[in-house]
Amino acid sequence: MSRVNYGDGLGVVTVTYSPGETLAPFVDTLAKATSRPVRVVLADNGSTDGVPEAVAASRDHVEFVPTGGNLGYGGGANRGVAALGPDVGWVLISNPDIEFAPGSVDALLEAAERWPRGGMFGPLIREPSGEVYPSARLLPSIGRGIGHALFGSVWKSNPWTRAYRQETEPVERTAGWLSGSCFLMRREAFDAVGGFDEKYFMYFEDVDLGERVAAAGWDNVYVPDAEVVHIGGHSTARASARMLREHHRSAYRYLADRHPGVLWAPFRAALKAGLALRVKILTR
Repeated sequence: MSRVNYGDGLGVVTVTYSPGETLAPFVDTLAKATSRPVRVVLADNGSTDGVPEAVAASRDHVEFVPTGGNLGYGGGANRGVAALGPDVGWVLISNPDIEFAPGSVDALLEAAERWPRGGMFGPLIREPSGEVYPSARLLPSIGRGIGHALFGSVWKSNPWTRAYRQETEPVERTAGWLSGSCFLMRREAFDAVGGFDEKYFMYFEDVDLGERVAAAGWDNVYVPDAEVVHIGGHSTARASARMLREHHRSAYRYLADRHPGVLWAPFRAALKAGLALRVKILTR
């Protein structure tokens, strides 16, 4: 892949799938999150509610880009980034149910000046209740993964979950990976790793991306001075059981891909059976 000399422009990509009433506040709060001019791409995975088309039609800086089908989060985001021109050197990729605090995107861009090898920059993410979501975590390991899977839903303070989620005092630091619900990415770093791996339909695409960004020599940087609120998945809330199954399917794919070969076959079989049992228990 030939290297592109990108400009310093800012683009925002959000993947839409019948986002409902969350999309307009996403676009409108973004206006106060940065002093820069911004182009917003709605990478649409097949919405049927008409909202993305209406939001794009009523705002000059917003573009509706159909992806051609439900490609999943990573696939949709890749199509959205591809729609941006070479003048855009910074890409904010976000869920459409995010609301931005004033100055939050500028805070991410300011952090990029402090971290010249920063490839991804993630804000502090709050729930609507005000609780801080642990959005900058260690990469999953077998030990942490098993402990978190077994005890995460019944023993919230277990040591494996606490270690994995990195629930510490929010300070600017590097992380293994950053939540895909909202992050700023250097376009050069996005190109270096080829964007999202589209075999992850939903979930773990951000874990995989963060791991590949670090492997390519870039840093994943958590920037708690930048704050956003994650309202909650409008489209995924309608299919929570299906999303739970998709989460576990992606978890298996991520760990199985990192433990290939005959010697790891018993581990992969046990992992698949254990995750299937966990889904059955949680969806009863």
